Amino acid sequence: MVESVSASAEPYDALLLLSFGGPEGPDEVVPFLENVTRGRGIPRERLAAVGEHYFLFGGVSPINAQCRALIAQVEKDLAEHGIGVPVYWGNRNWQPFLADTLRRMAADGVRRPLVFVTSAYSSYSGCRQYREDLAAAAAEAGVLDVMRIDKIRAYFDHPGFVGPFVSSTLEALDRLEPQLRDAAEVVFVTHSVPLSYAQTSAYVPQHEAVAGLVADAVRERTGVERDWTLVYCSRSGPPTQPWLEPDVCAHLRDRAAAGARAVVVVPIGFVSDHMEVIYDLDTQAAQVAAELGLPMARAATPGTRPDFVALVRDLLTERAAVERGETVTRAGLSGLGAMPDLCAPGCCPNPRGAGKPALCGRD
Repeated sequence: MVESVSASAEPYDALLLLSFGGPEGPDEVVPFLENVTRGRGIPRERLAAVGEHYFLFGGVSPINAQCRALIAQVEKDLAEHGIGVPVYWGNRNWQPFLADTLRRMAADGVRRPLVFVTSAYSSYSGCRQYREDLAAAAAEAGVLDVMRIDKIRAYFDHPGFVGPFVSSTLEALDRLEPQLRDAAEVVFVTHSVPLSYAQTSAYVPQHEAVAGLVADAVRERTGVERDWTLVYCSRSGPPTQPWLEPDVCAHLRDRAAAGARAVVVVPIGFVSDHMEVIYDLDTQAAQVAAELGLPMARAATPGTRPDFVALVRDLLTERAAVERGETVTRAGLSGLGAMPDLCAPGCCPNPRGAGKPALCGRD
């Protein structure tokens, strides 16, 4: 892994992990979904139907527990490298809410926090919307006059993100029957988004770059050239609105019909096992594969793997060095180039044209 010029967080005095949030009990499912869909006029009855897959898991999304686990490992890693900044946590859509966390940070004397978002890619929902939420939460918390908030760049091709997927893909191949491993196809999966999001961001090229990096590394490690495809999951919205395709389940059916012998499903769009992973892949896609008689193994997400934990530290010290005016070597494996520290004007625009204020950018 490429390290920044020095293991120092100065001028930053805190790290804020910003995530999506999720319910942690049956009574929280619909209120959580109301927060996610606020302003879209979706009836409560429809939200209850949408929430059925949460109820399959006791109304608990895994995302909050995984944020807690990641924070614990990041705190340990920072301490081991002599970086003494506190780590805070706030969510967009559920407790701990971002505005509440910002209030607590301000009360603790934090003035220069750096934000790490649990989204590695560029898109409206994965970048700009978080920036809008930061602006709204900072205004609600009344901290805009006392706190300067910066955000870590998109990190889709960082070795600490790509490497764990290489390892987990190899582990998934090993779980297949020996006679199927060399014939297994690789199915890279990410969250589908409306075409309007994809057409105004680097979302698809970034995913294609990561898929290619993982596929190349797996080929080098196994000596086997494998077919691979980038597909999508978790489509929502009205049927008339075009979203990225193909859907993972439709792709499995097509490949089974074409004679595929086995597949490894790799959720490169996710930093940890979100509901989209444990339901859309481990439940829905696994059921389809079983019905088709298509052997399937699912690769793990980065989660709390050491490389991913170290990625957080590397990006913290990288941005801190930039703020101190030092020259840095930015870790990145693709040919797309490192994303800027400050989002450019018009980057990943709000598809509703709402013109909401956003922090951590040039507009």
